[in-house]
Amino acid sequence: MDKEARYSVDLNEILNAAVEAKNNRIDAVEFKKRVVASGLTRDVVEEISKLKKEPEWMTRLRLKALELFERLPTPNWLPEFLSELDVSKLEIYVRPEAERVSSWDEVPPEIKKYYEALGIPESERKFLGGLVAVFESEPIYTNVRSELQKKGVIMMPPEEAIHKYESVMKEYFAKIFPPSDHKFAALHTALWSGGVFVYVPKGVRVTYPVEGFFVIGSEMEGQFEHTLLLADEGSYIHFIEGCSAPQFKKFSFHDGAVELYAKKGAHIKFTTVQNWSKNVINFNNKRAWADSYATVEWVEGSLGSKYSFVYPSTILRGEGATSTSLVVTMASGNGEWKDSGSKMIHVAPNTRSKVVNKNIGFNGGINVYRGLIRVNKGAKGAKAFVKCDSLMLDDKTKAYTYPHNQVFEEESEVAHEAHTFRMNEDQLFYLMTRGIDEKEATSLLVLGFIDDIMRELPFEYATVLNKVIKLELEKLGAVA
Repeated sequence: MDKEARYSVDLNEILNAAVEAKNNRIDAVEFKKRVVASGLTRDVVEEISKLKKEPEWMTRLRLKALELFERLPTPNWLPEFLSELDVSKLEIYVRPEAERVSSWDEVPPEIKKYYEALGIPESERKFLGGLVAVFESEPIYTNVRSELQKKGVIMMPPEEAIHKYESVMKEYFAKIFPPSDHKFAALHTALWSGGVFVYVPKGVRVTYPVEGFFVIGSEMEGQFEHTLLLADEGSYIHFIEGCSAPQFKKFSFHDGAVELYAKKGAHIKFTTVQNWSKNVINFNNKRAWADSYATVEWVEGSLGSKYSFVYPSTILRGEGATSTSLVVTMASGNGEWKDSGSKMIHVAPNTRSKVVNKNIGFNGGINVYRGLIRVNKGAKGAKAFVKCDSLMLDDKTKAYTYPHNQVFEEESEVAHEAHTFRMNEDQLFYLMTRGIDEKEATSLLVLGFIDDIMRELPFEYATVLNKVIKLELEKLGAVA
């Protein structure tokens, strides 16, 4: 298969066929056995914890998070339509009919079709140092290259890590993004299932990227995976997060979380290529801690989903720590709402941060930038820069920018710039006079607009992003 087809919107037909094949193999009785009944109650949360054979402290954490979810109001910065989201109607824990394996040959055929259609096995062989694949609510495949294992790199589902490295999980899990942060963070902690735990030992550089790939396999499903990554002193790792789902008649809800810990001098690069289908509500909680002279890079490509809310954040808690966040979103249809931004909290002296947000909208889509720069008292010499650009391809599209700067240290520098553009008719005309048709010319201008982000992606993923954007522009009629 052409590896450019990965994550392509044209794969929906293939993925839908996989859903049909899977459902045909499972009768109603068997299906019910796989699903924790809809309804968000204490009994349901306890049942999830029991199924996973979790220690008592994790069960208590889940139940405390459930109490917080019930008490906390819907955040006032979310659009009104999310206040009517009824989580109790979702299947909040769907367990696939597959045991966890380390060989693709052992993955059940009806599940394997998803990943093969997306080119996952080929990418793992040629490009990745490790892979954890999550289907519905559970990891179904885990593999790490032997050379990484020899270096002491740990990569496994968090369910497994709770038993093998319980003290580490207890110390770090849901600490940087606690359930008290907001209502949907509490919901995630109460219902989390699947995800990836990664530990990189002191001084180890992981030269191959590793990936967690998440698939929502049925409608009216909630997915709540948790990624926890610890990079010890002087280490380096590039983690890639891939997300996909076939098109369903009804919506599904994604409420994941990512917690990154970069110890002294460590370097973490976290790349997301998100292409959920158009009826997924995507809510992702992402936050990092950066110790002295550590570096955290966020690269976020948020293309799919109906509604998306993603704000990669870094707390620069050690002197000389740095962080960058490059985010691109695309609202490509009437009613689509892409809410994105980044948060940089400068706690220590001489810290640096840079945020570049690129939003693309057409066919009546809505893009919102919502960012925060905070410089605490005592963070002398801190420097922060934000650039937020929105490109609108028609008159129906809307773009909003809500920057929030809190500066409590006089000996610091904070700069913000924002631009909203219409498609440049002169540039379009120039390209067309050189023999390039209008659709291709539009694609070239859009891809040039997000060049800052494209340059930070691995070649294969930049190719994928390029392909998906072109397909969206063509399929949804961004160009007459």
